[in-house]
Amino acid sequence: MIEPRPTTAALLALGALTYTAWALEAVLPTGLTPAHTYVSELAARNQPYGTLFRTTDLLAGVLVWAAGLTASLRSPSPGRWTRAGWAALVVFGAATAVDSRLPLSCAPTADPACAAQERAGLLPVAHSAHSVSSTVALCGMLVAMVALTLTARRYAPRAPLARSGPALVTLELAATAWTLAAVAALEAGHDGWGLGIAQRLQVGVIAVWLGLLAVSLVRPTTPGVPLGGRVLDVLGRERVPSGSGDTRS
Repeated sequence: MIEPRPTTAALLALGALTYTAWALEAVLPTGLTPAHTYVSELAARNQPYGTLFRTTDLLAGVLVWAAGLTASLRSPSPGRWTRAGWAALVVFGAATAVDSRLPLSCAPTADPACAAQERAGLLPVAHSAHSVSSTVALCGMLVAMVALTLTARRYAPRAPLARSGPALVTLELAATAWTLAAVAALEAGHDGWGLGIAQRLQVGVIAVWLGLLAVSLVRPTTPGVPLGGRVLDVLGRERVPSGSGDTRS
């Protein structure tokens, strides 16, 4: 059976939960329209609940960063996809934490004056830096989703991540493409093509995937494919088949 990693799983589960804090907009009077605004605008400095959303973003980033780090610092993984996946999660977590410290100054999709200042380059540098940290976080997550899902499918086909991961990766890529197209449309003067819906789908899928990864780390599954006498689990760690008198992880 695959050795569970309860600490990493707990960090991931908590990270996934805090990463969905934006859903509180359903009950909080934020004054922003979810279908047409960026998720990050909830945490803008001039928004009534900005401190709350900046704090939850920081917690989510730190928790996922810690999860990726604890997994990476365990015994060296023989799988390159596994190593890449955990390293990418570390990048995602760190960039998300930094992102929370570089909030938008205002909400450009909801405030014409803010949008005009943004176009004129009159907003603080942190406003522009936010776009960079957000892009780094997204790239890190996309790499992590692809790499760790491939690892699960190859070495632990019965794990929840192996079964449902590919569908989530596909949905995430589609949501990302939709988001990029909506941003381009908005910048071209159109109505944004459901920008808010696309981005909320994007971050929602990330949270679900993180939760699925957490479940896969605590739910016992049968180790997968033997490679040259080795058996690798969902985390890419080497395990010697039972009866050999030795187990390495």
